[in-house]
Amino acid sequence: MQIRDCDVFISGGGIAGLIAAAAFGSAGYSVICVDPAPPVTAEDARGADLRSTAFLHPSIAVLSAAGLWDRLAPHATALQVMRIIDAGGKLSQARLTRDFDAAEISDQPFGWNLPNWLLKREIPARLAQLQNVDFLPGTGTAALLARDSEAMVTLTDGGHVRARLVIGADGRNSVVRDALGIGTRTLRYGQKALAFAVTHERPHENVSTEIHRSGGPFTLVPLPDRDGRPSSAVVWMERGPETARLRALSREDFGTELNIRSAGVLRHLTQATQLTEWPIISQIADRFTGPRTALIAEAAHVVPPIGAQGLNMSLADLGALIALSAGDPGSPTSLDAYNRRRRPEALARLMGIDALNRASMISSRPLRDLRAATLGGLYAIAPLRRVMMRAGLGVS
Repeated sequence: MQIRDCDVFISGGGIAGLIAAAAFGSAGYSVICVDPAPPVTAEDARGADLRSTAFLHPSIAVLSAAGLWDRLAPHATALQVMRIIDAGGKLSQARLTRDFDAAEISDQPFGWNLPNWLLKREIPARLAQLQNVDFLPGTGTAALLARDSEAMVTLTDGGHVRARLVIGADGRNSVVRDALGIGTRTLRYGQKALAFAVTHERPHENVSTEIHRSGGPFTLVPLPDRDGRPSSAVVWMERGPETARLRALSREDFGTELNIRSAGVLRHLTQATQLTEWPIISQIADRFTGPRTALIAEAAHVVPPIGAQGLNMSLADLGALIALSAGDPGSPTSLDAYNRRRRPEALARLMGIDALNRASMISSRPLRDLRAATLGGLYAIAPLRRVMMRAGLGVS
């Protein structure tokens, strides 16, 4: 039996796994990264991920160290203001608008937004520059045997890899997590999200907007202009039956519903891409490590897409894991420190996002009125407002 050796084996070639491969490879480690599905790298291709990712300011250091930010920055749209709108009155109209401006706490934007399909094109291009990184799309993880001394991975093509550290970046249904016998706590909301891009009449002016009415937030995140028109990425969260109703509509009728739900904040919206859909849950692994193994990203924690937290939590995982792995990736000491550092932080953020999501789902008019009043009251206290912004970024 022929066995390949590497310092770091990464199971999962989604965005988090690809960034992990670039980060550990740029740090000088030998890396093998696998994923059963090759990345879809064109917006109009079947199976393209039409969501976008807002990299908040603390994540840029991780991307820079991985040699990625210089590739990504030309395609990124700055997020200067996070705008929250309550449209929970009788009509779908903005009745309360509050702007959280990054200028209050920094001379930099909150972050930068990029389409996911573009990330899946650019990050593998960086991996191709690293001779110590081998990305194997079309190959997955079949089995894992992890001991304190080493981890042995069996691949779906019959190959075998021996690694000092295995990183499970293989999503909410992680093969690595299951192989380690690690359980999860899962919260279900009966929600789904629609993701797509739109063009609109009014420029977004680098403002990311969350509109709260019922069913979940409707979010508009700035993108570069499309065919000379302002453009944004949309994440529209609703209860499952409502999402099914919306998907069954004609394009014209869907456009009508879209413009009602957006409360006219960017004037008329025009759907510019196909719709993609995915279920909304919160989930956290009972622990983030096993022998010679660490879980990151959705293998470790899943949160609803509110406040640009999901992938930024993943990059916080990665930053901590690289720092703690110096000299001996996968050592018991480094993995114990990683679990103690990251799991409590992830759990706290999950609980906060869960509360925000449940508040956004409220259908009762009196409770929606209370939600608006609470937002207005919190915003009016300037020191508290700045604390909330720093907490959202993950900085003190």
